[in-house]
Amino acid sequence: MNKQEIVTTLIGKKKRPQKSSGEAFAPSNIALCKYWGKRQEQLNLPVTNSLSISLGNKGTYTKIELSSLPKDEVYLNSFVVEPTNRLYIALVEFLDVFRPAGVCFKVTTDSNIPIAAGVASSASGFASVIKALNDLFTWSLPGRSLSILARLGSGSASRSLWHGFVEWNAGEDDENGLDSFATPLTNLWPQLRIGLLLFSTKPKHISSRVAMVATTSTCPFYSLWPARITAAIADIKAAMQVHDFAKFGTITENNALEMHALMLSTKPPIIYSTADTIWGMEQVWQARKQGIEVYFTQDAGPNLKLLFLEQDQAIIKNIFPMMEVVEPFKEI
Repeated sequence: MNKQEIVTTLIGKKKRPQKSSGEAFAPSNIALCKYWGKRQEQLNLPVTNSLSISLGNKGTYTKIELSSLPKDEVYLNSFVVEPTNRLYIALVEFLDVFRPAGVCFKVTTDSNIPIAAGVASSASGFASVIKALNDLFTWSLPGRSLSILARLGSGSASRSLWHGFVEWNAGEDDENGLDSFATPLTNLWPQLRIGLLLFSTKPKHISSRVAMVATTSTCPFYSLWPARITAAIADIKAAMQVHDFAKFGTITENNALEMHALMLSTKPPIIYSTADTIWGMEQVWQARKQGIEVYFTQDAGPNLKLLFLEQDQAIIKNIFPMMEVVEPFKEI
């Protein structure tokens, strides 16, 4: 199946929107056990499962209206996105899959996280778009279907439909990918905090999509990754069940380091870390030596996300005064 056939399977024959506009918010998410590598590029089918946590009120709000112009209009944070911009191109290609003949859209998006800087802006972006389309067309689709459709825009977007912990099931069907979708987990951890250390808000020098292809095709150690992820997810879910924070944090940090080790051994090497990133890691390790329970994770970018408990927030904020604190379960 191609994307168009999947859409037809899930929503049926294309019809004109039933409302004048649709709108939705979707939170960004960070993977605690990472998604790194696709077994099928066109449908964004991952090699392994992954497990994430949302960033609460950090994410993207999107409103989609019908446009009277002969082409789509796209606005990001009150600025016009030009048709030559890669964000515009990616969004229009995504909208084309759902577009009835003769329909153009006006898309207004506001994001309170940096774009393309390793804070999962594409995840919340595409998730908010598919939720807004669901509102606009009144599809009334269940979360599983929305997750599959969001995945067609960005793999990580499959996890950004919910708050809290979410697991993305890789599935096995390479033909249509209808068994590859995310599901929210019931585990709650109100005391858990996430600290955002944004060292750079500039777009990363190499996209996650390109970096994944390079890693899976040239890294000599990538064959070890699937088994490592499977074990990590099983272990972190066990830690979540009993709120074993030391185990939870250790698994998360080790998984991020392993992912970046794969990229370091890719040919040519891919390095997202900067001097600031290394400084942040060393501060975390020094804090743990002093008995402060804090861990980090890092996605495809130089920025770090810290994991700690509410009881340690003040002391960790003292170490990292620039840190922004997120309460991921406040929205639930």
